[in-house]
Amino acid sequence: MPRMSLYNPDTIAAIATPPGEGGVGIVRVSGPEVWNIIDALFEPLDKTPVSEREHGTFAYGKVIDAAGGEIDTGLALIMRAPRSYTREDVVEIQGHGGAVGMRRILRRALEAGARMADPGEFTKRAFLNGRIDLLQAEGIFDLIRARSDRAASAALEQMEGRLSDQFNLIYEAFLEVAANLETTLDFVEDELPDDVFSGIADLLDRTFRALDHLLDTWDEGRLLREGARVVILGRPNAGKSTLLNALLGFDRAIVSSTAGTTRDTIEEGFVLDGIPLRIIDTAGLRETDCEIEAEGIRRAEAHGEEAHLSIYLIDASRPLDDEDRVRLAKLDPKRSVVLLNKIDQGRRVDIEGVEASLITGAGVEELKRAMAAALEKGADLQAPPHAVISERHRHLLIESHREAKQAREYLNLNVEENAVLACEHLRAALEHLGQVTGRVYHEELLDNIFSRFCIGK
Repeated sequence: MPRMSLYNPDTIAAIATPPGEGGVGIVRVSGPEVWNIIDALFEPLDKTPVSEREHGTFAYGKVIDAAGGEIDTGLALIMRAPRSYTREDVVEIQGHGGAVGMRRILRRALEAGARMADPGEFTKRAFLNGRIDLLQAEGIFDLIRARSDRAASAALEQMEGRLSDQFNLIYEAFLEVAANLETTLDFVEDELPDDVFSGIADLLDRTFRALDHLLDTWDEGRLLREGARVVILGRPNAGKSTLLNALLGFDRAIVSSTAGTTRDTIEEGFVLDGIPLRIIDTAGLRETDCEIEAEGIRRAEAHGEEAHLSIYLIDASRPLDDEDRVRLAKLDPKRSVVLLNKIDQGRRVDIEGVEASLITGAGVEELKRAMAAALEKGADLQAPPHAVISERHRHLLIESHREAKQAREYLNLNVEENAVLACEHLRAALEHLGQVTGRVYHEELLDNIFSRFCIGK
């Protein structure tokens, strides 16, 4: 059902393909005036106007300027409402790829009466016209930005409505509890069945369990969407740059026996067990009089404090010194892995860690498993990919949980006397849940979500 309160009836246009050179570029036009606009700028080879063609068909022809001069040749794809992405009449002009050609076609569409689309406006119209809900819209955004196969699979499930189904079940359950409670207000206590309030309490408890299950997916969602920052720490010559190169599979960092070779941080992307990572190699941690190296060490320590995971390298062929012991004592065991490097030269340290010889590649796979295990705490990344909540969803779920918990406390205290108060808190819980899928929405919420999209989506 269309959500018309924020609907803008203008006809919009935008380039729907990435900037730069390519075999094909697409300009998308959507809205009530699309046929007048397309007929003014696209001349089919067979002379049958685009506006007279059936849904799902192509027309081959040329894009023309106001004077009839040729801008480009290509195809016009016809999509009639409601069988389009926006549920409006839509035409996509497919021309030769390239920034200049696409800008010329878009400029012509704007001259013919279209308005430049805002970021995410096509998807916003799909939501406002009832084609998708907000969760599915965010799934589209997540799929575009996915940095791993697992993240893409989870986003695709969200696009298909798997997460929406879970939220809708919780919403309907809370709605049923609120409706049943409000119904009891019309009866005196003696007229109600004995089990009515116990039934309400049971349904509320089951709904809480479902809500908690959704909240448990946030850690996984955070890792898939945002990735994890992994910082490599350790003394000079412990093997940090060698480790970075071993993880990446190519020589990214300069490796030298000269202490202090790495003075600034080096960052590279890497995917581990479906988790997008940002690996950060840092300067060796030591006392120094060199201002440049000291700044690199300061940055290394700052990255260590902010990282999701720290890998601390130890040269296991040498006895552990006091400085290493002090730094190891400061590590958070829940988000750190100790790597004992150069084990092929003998083991002269008395601490636990992953044993490795990075120069030969030994221990790298064991380290990856240890990294994955540390990152997956609180997230089930070994299960098949599934739709998971975002920070926005988590915030609204927590607020809904808080309101519903207050309602349950009122019911447990004295259900007959507190039914009205419990209903008020349940309605507040429904308000928060409704903002997740878009049952409840306002302009600021939509702007916050769709402004992050690219203009052509």
